[in-house]
Amino acid sequence: MAVAALQSSILPLKLQLSLAPNGKRLARRACIPLIIASSTQQNSSHFQRRFQSITSSALQLALSSALALGISLFGAQSVEAKVGVNKPDLLPKEFTTVIDVAGFLSAGQEKRLSQEIQDLEKDTGYKLRILAQNYPDTPGLAIKDFWQVDDRTIVFVADPTFGNIINFNVGSLVDLDVPRSFWNRLAGKYGNMFYWKEKGEDASIEAAVMAISHCLREPVGPNNCSELL
Repeated sequence: MAVAALQSSILPLKLQLSLAPNGKRLARRACIPLIIASSTQQNSSHFQRRFQSITSSALQLALSSALALGISLFGAQSVEAKVGVNKPDLLPKEFTTVIDVAGFLSAGQEKRLSQEIQDLEKDTGYKLRILAQNYPDTPGLAIKDFWQVDDRTIVFVADPTFGNIINFNVGSLVDLDVPRSFWNRLAGKYGNMFYWKEKGEDASIEAAVMAISHCLREPVGPNNCSELL
């Protein structure tokens, strides 16, 4: 918009330069559109900085309420200010890649998902981790050290608090290989409220995990992860 506004102000100015006979008068007239263009550009830049600041704050709030890990967030809907949680007492005593403090999954489902995650990590090197929670009943920050979250980690947070149950915290190296649109499409298909209320939270989680596994096993290229299972 700023470029368009700038061009629309400069174009009439060029026509005046070629037609106006009075050089001094032309100089005075020439200053006006340029000032307007500059002001428009400055206002646009100010708006963009303000918008980026608001967006950044919203993402930080969503991240704080889910995990507060400081990595990219995808799939979160509108968010309210919530205090970050750190409850290591809600962590399991033994290491597991699936933590279900909300009780969405059966023991059999947890076992199947854990096996899928183990196979995926062995085949691709990507670390998928699942946290099913109902904020504020969540271990929150405590899972960062528990899972040793790094740039190859995908933390899948299943939490209906934000309406869409599917949220992702994606490591930077994963972000390089997987198009960002994939996470949004995945959350839109399997995480929307109509889907998980009709089929159950467990169905949303399982469908999302299988879609992620399929995506991460595809060769990296311009069309990888273009289809959802």
